[in-house]
Amino acid sequence: MNIHLLDVTIVIVYLVAVLVFGLWVGRDQRTSTDYFLGGRSLPWGILLLSIVATETSTVTFLSLPGIPAALNGNLTFLQIAMGYIVGRLLIIYVLLPIYFRKETFTAYEVLESRFGKLSRRLTSILFLFTRNLSDALRLFLTALVLQIVLGLDLTVSVILLGLITIIYTLVGGAKSVIWNDSIQFIIYMLGAGAAFTIIILNTPGGLQNLLQFATETDKLHLFDFDFSLTKPSMTFWSGLVGGAFLTAATHGTDQLMVQRYLSAKNQRDASLGLAFSGVIVFLQFAIFLLIGIALAGFFTQIPGPSPLTSGKGDQLFAYFIVNYMPIGLAGLTLAAVFAAAMSTLSSSLNSSATALINDVWLPLCKAEVSQHNQLCAGRMATAGFGVVQVAIAILVGVIGTTESTVFNVLKIAGFATGPVLGLFLLAVSASRVKQPAALLGFVAGVAGLSAVAVGTDFYWPWYAAVGALLTWLAAWSIQLLLGIGEGSGNPQTGADT
Repeated sequence: MNIHLLDVTIVIVYLVAVLVFGLWVGRDQRTSTDYFLGGRSLPWGILLLSIVATETSTVTFLSLPGIPAALNGNLTFLQIAMGYIVGRLLIIYVLLPIYFRKETFTAYEVLESRFGKLSRRLTSILFLFTRNLSDALRLFLTALVLQIVLGLDLTVSVILLGLITIIYTLVGGAKSVIWNDSIQFIIYMLGAGAAFTIIILNTPGGLQNLLQFATETDKLHLFDFDFSLTKPSMTFWSGLVGGAFLTAATHGTDQLMVQRYLSAKNQRDASLGLAFSGVIVFLQFAIFLLIGIALAGFFTQIPGPSPLTSGKGDQLFAYFIVNYMPIGLAGLTLAAVFAAAMSTLSSSLNSSATALINDVWLPLCKAEVSQHNQLCAGRMATAGFGVVQVAIAILVGVIGTTESTVFNVLKIAGFATGPVLGLFLLAVSASRVKQPAALLGFVAGVAGLSAVAVGTDFYWPWYAAVGALLTWLAAWSIQLLLGIGEGSGNPQTGADT
């Protein structure tokens, strides 16, 4: 692969600019509220862009176009974005009011007020484990691109990207992360738009031939109303129902997203940012899927060896950028790839540090911890999680992965957050269920979901729904049958006393 010096320079300048901007925006952090939540002062428009940028990692930018570009690929994956919109509305009306009843720092404080300290601590630890695992996969995929661009060893690429993200997140905190997210959203959408235009212009016959190719190969096929739960491709029902549960779980109970709402000026601003982000994500998914179809048409109609035959859909878009984008625009588009990655990774580090300090460390401290010490602890935690993600990404590079990264990441999200969503649904709809029954229900939900994942052919979008409903039903059944926890705990909240 050939990459011009100008494009390499653009990428390097971008990486340095992100670091400098992040350090400048996040200067003068004095309290834990400043560091973890940006002083609860951020406008809804900035939060909207941050929400979209955070869930749009390199997985979306690079892996998503590979889905329709593959043999028999089409637009049916877009159906899950419809469920994303429904899931956001559920969060706005069910969960946001709970988060804004008092000045909380994490999503899991709600579970402590309803059930007890153990519920909060366990769910927070689960978040830390799954969040760092899935985001290490995102770091690995981005490092593959940096390896192609700069010709670096994969391990060096992982460390370089991780180090830059760690530094500006460690120093600048949430405000640095969220403002950088907004800038990075603009950059990666400009890069995607430029790449889409170049693909069309470079295809023999242009847009007309691409449309003919897409029609003949049925790649514009969008809706599939098959009721099967095991069909290994997206259907309308798995997208709408499964996508709604998945979003309710990832955006409603995952600290990565909840931290953005808590950084808003008020509940109204958080609701506006979340609601409109669903529409933006739908349009964004459509653009990246159409890019994938255009790439398939382009490589089908040009002479010479085609990367379509390699089976590496995650690398298809990167291959086009490096080999076919004009000088200068290639650098911009590659910078967009890193923008998408770093927005998610920085958010991951900041939210992980927030959860560790507020849900695990501070509750264990017997004496009050000063704001200065909380800041220091938060920065140390940020660096620590950065090192963990870098190490996992390097390990993935050594072991290798055969499945599309977007599927791996979403599987982890659905598997991990579904049972947690079940606990939150218990918290808002089952006042009789106490902490022992809730936690036993959670264990049963995880066990049941594991059995479904291993022993059945259920398609992964259903994982969050299955995990949530199994947890909810198991906890209710245990409480009713055994009467666990009756008369114990706080009668108003069910929390430990």
